[in-house]
Amino acid sequence: MKRMLLVVLAAGILAVVPAPTLSAQGLRWGVSGGLLMPMGDYNDLDKPGWIVGGGATYWLPGGQIGVRGDFSYGQTKHDGGLTGDTKIAGGMASLVYGFGPSAASARPFVTGGLGFYNVKFEFTGTGASSTSETKVAFGFGAGVRFKLGTGGTGVTVATRFTSVSLDPALTFLPITVGVNFGK
Repeated sequence: MKRMLLVVLAAGILAVVPAPTLSAQGLRWGVSGGLLMPMGDYNDLDKPGWIVGGGATYWLPGGQIGVRGDFSYGQTKHDGGLTGDTKIAGGMASLVYGFGPSAASARPFVTGGLGFYNVKFEFTGTGASSTSETKVAFGFGAGVRFKLGTGGTGVTVATRFTSVSLDPALTFLPITVGVNFGK
């Protein structure tokens, strides 16, 4: 899991360096962080936690439809007398539909896709063993990108319902704010 955090930090650094070159190619990328809200059975086990991530969207000609790849790492603490935490790391490939022109000062979008997530349940002080599984996941969400100034930099506020195919399914709703660069 420490490696995943290092990958997120590296992506953040790389997002700043080549931003002018990438914006000319229809590529937008950046980093984000925010609140991870457990849902369903996961909400019965854990409290809200945090999530960080990075990703890139390649906008197809016309600028309305994009192909996105992203990864994230999040953690929540157990609730209800249990000690320990749940760590979630993974990535998703998605289609993105942007409403309005890409040059708009505020541009809403919707997204949906498939990916893989590793979920690790760790228990401390109870004698229970930790478990870890990597499973297929799907997600769909929406957000708004706010353009900053005349360059390609922007701020995005987004959320995406995500369901990891464990038994029972692990569902969560990240609410993130991110900085992004490019078209």
